[in-house]
Amino acid sequence: MAGYTTTNPTTGRTDEQFPALDSAGVEDVLRRTHTAFPDWRGTPPERRAEILERVADAYDSRSEELGRLIATEMGKPLAQGIGEAELAGSIYRWYATHGPELLQDELLDPQGAQESLVQTEPIGPLVGVMPWNFPYYQVARFVAPNLMTGNTIILKHAEICAGSAEVMAGILHDAGVPDDAYVNVFADHDQIAEMIADPRVRGVSLTGSERAGAAVARTAAEHLKKSVLELGGSDPLIVLEDADIDRVARTAAAARLSNAGQACNSPKRMIVPSARLDEFVAAIVEEFEGATLGDPLDESVDVGPLSSLGARDGVVEQVARAVEQGATLHTGGDALDREGAFMRPAVLTGVTPDMDAYSEEIFGPVAVIYGAESVDHAVELANDVSFGLSGSVWSEDLARAQEVADRLDVGMAYVNEHGTTLPGLPFGGVKRSGYGRELGRWGMGEFVNVRLRRTAVR
Repeated sequence: MAGYTTTNPTTGRTDEQFPALDSAGVEDVLRRTHTAFPDWRGTPPERRAEILERVADAYDSRSEELGRLIATEMGKPLAQGIGEAELAGSIYRWYATHGPELLQDELLDPQGAQESLVQTEPIGPLVGVMPWNFPYYQVARFVAPNLMTGNTIILKHAEICAGSAEVMAGILHDAGVPDDAYVNVFADHDQIAEMIADPRVRGVSLTGSERAGAAVARTAAEHLKKSVLELGGSDPLIVLEDADIDRVARTAAAARLSNAGQACNSPKRMIVPSARLDEFVAAIVEEFEGATLGDPLDESVDVGPLSSLGARDGVVEQVARAVEQGATLHTGGDALDREGAFMRPAVLTGVTPDMDAYSEEIFGPVAVIYGAESVDHAVELANDVSFGLSGSVWSEDLARAQEVADRLDVGMAYVNEHGTTLPGLPFGGVKRSGYGRELGRWGMGEFVNVRLRRTAVR
């Protein structure tokens, strides 16, 4: 069986190979996490919170080391990687602070009994399947609330992030999470399906593609397991007539270029009044052409490589196909003639519903810009896709912008910002962007037994 391989997307060179889990290892992992569950469940919430606090401290103190690691694994610019590590730490700290309170019993109206009480209990071992684009943050979203709850975890990270996956496991174990309460596995898709099907596993969370999500959801449903899915996105960014076009364009361009455009909640479709379209396109093109591409460890670099040559070539092909189908390419869209998975950021207009680029997610540094004849037309464009992760509305008139934001068929609607994620805010989408919520109190409510204990009057 082939192992996991980390390849530096800046150089194209393979850095390290990791041994894959064998068939006997699957049973061992299942046994270990199942056996560890009673003790971890019985650990007082305050003790689990202390452990998560130490995890948060480690992420803060090691943020530069962690940022450098993922720069070489998946190409994230160093400052962004450091910021991601710090964000992950803040998630562990939020659950350390608020988790014990969220697990407290809730007394209800007795309703004819001596007592009616709701208890929040863990359910058992969980499988987490995580992607490469935010290696620390997306693991923290799943792991922090569920360790706090008392569940045990089997974590399967993306194949290209094996190094950071091992480091994360080390941080958790060094902080006091028992080795068998959190197990990092280098498993393949069939082995993960086998784990999900096993009766000892009680649920699964996946962040990834629609195809992977559908496969996991199908297996989970077949075996009556709870699943949470955070899938793709094609987020709209709506600019109203009174907005400062230049300022919004600069902000939108920076957001779209962050992590080389490889974010599910990146503003992929920018919708502006038709009368301001040329002005907005010119501003986005200027920002895209002015961005510095290069080695993500170079602090002057704005945009690093995509995660792999295959990922880069896929985005380049999407842009080329859009042009073949009649879209207008204003800049970029081609692979750089150098080693590594680099492409020039692209700006497209004239994308129509009959083109692939209208409905598919473009997971790279590409802005698709539309002109809208009215606010109603803008909302129609925004909602006319199968995704529903997040969206934003930009205006000087906050009340009007809020009214428009309320019409977006998304899980997260923003006014004058886009894609903000904080530990106490719910994260998740609707439609083909998945289901379930992570972060905040909502993240602690997905994989728990909300148990009623009712005591009758004698």
